[in-house]
Amino acid sequence: MSTDPGDTIRYLTGAEVEELSRGLRIVDLVRDTLLAFRQGTAGLTPEAALRWTTPEGAAARSLILPGWSGTGYGCKIINSSLGNHERGVARAAGLIVLADPETAHPSCVMEGARVSALRTAGVSLAAVQAVRGLASVTSVAFLGCGRQARAHQELLRAECPGIQRVLLYDRDPASRELLAEEWRRAAPGIEVQVVARASQAVAGAELTIAATTTTEPYVELDWLPEGATFVNVSLDDACESLLMGCDHLFVDSWDLVSGDDHRLLGRLSRSGRVTAPGSAAPNGGRAVDAELPGLVAGDYTRIIGARDRVVINPFGMGVHDIALADVIRARAVAAGVGRLLPR
Repeated sequence: MSTDPGDTIRYLTGAEVEELSRGLRIVDLVRDTLLAFRQGTAGLTPEAALRWTTPEGAAARSLILPGWSGTGYGCKIINSSLGNHERGVARAAGLIVLADPETAHPSCVMEGARVSALRTAGVSLAAVQAVRGLASVTSVAFLGCGRQARAHQELLRAECPGIQRVLLYDRDPASRELLAEEWRRAAPGIEVQVVARASQAVAGAELTIAATTTTEPYVELDWLPEGATFVNVSLDDACESLLMGCDHLFVDSWDLVSGDDHRLLGRLSRSGRVTAPGSAAPNGGRAVDAELPGLVAGDYTRIIGARDRVVINPFGMGVHDIALADVIRARAVAAGVGRLLPR
């Protein structure tokens, strides 16, 4: 609960958010939030989306994701333009707005990019932990070497001490070389390999993190080696063959995935070829196997074999942003960090 005066709003800069987030057990926080969501002590409402084309012809959008967890209530506002790369700026930027649980007035505003990146990586790793265990990961591939890849790198180094090999692919050679150097400096004992084709990266790793900006699916089922796990962080890296043919398919929220008309899995849902978890698979199609809240709770009873191919396709639940932001806000209040702005 906020302890700031009612006539002020606490503002936290990106640097302050980064400092306040240090040392947090992000994967544990995500897992706890998924369990709270399953138990009804955390929740979200449908997101709102505003989309447009920039004057230079790039696709742009603004998303608002409301959610609540415990005593934390608020929303994430995340905006992006696919043309930002050409301008030399980050693809996405945003804010987290938290509300006082008693008055409902906005009580804290913080820069949202760090929160969004950390919770996204936390969801990926919490899901992998539930599927196969993080301690078993020895090789990982990245498709896309930007901010999301760096957040995943940060958590993987902390949570997966068994990693021996990293493969990096990005359409921009400079981006993949830069991330390779960062990996080598941070973890000199790990073999880091930059590859020229996405298929090389996927075929060489037991875990693939797809974190690109593509809207055109390209990763086929036969790219994945037996026993591999593919985490589809970005919009549409996974082709229909992968989504339909993998041995286990998990989403974070079926309602969010099936209601979306921009991603392939949502389109497959509306065409009747993919159905909800727990439902019968249609002829020639499949059902999603489980949602992440049930998966981390241990409700999924099908055995995940050592040779099975697994796809984790999160949509992005704003409840995780609110849960993480509320912890950061509490740290800020306790430490007296941030600027109190008059209303």
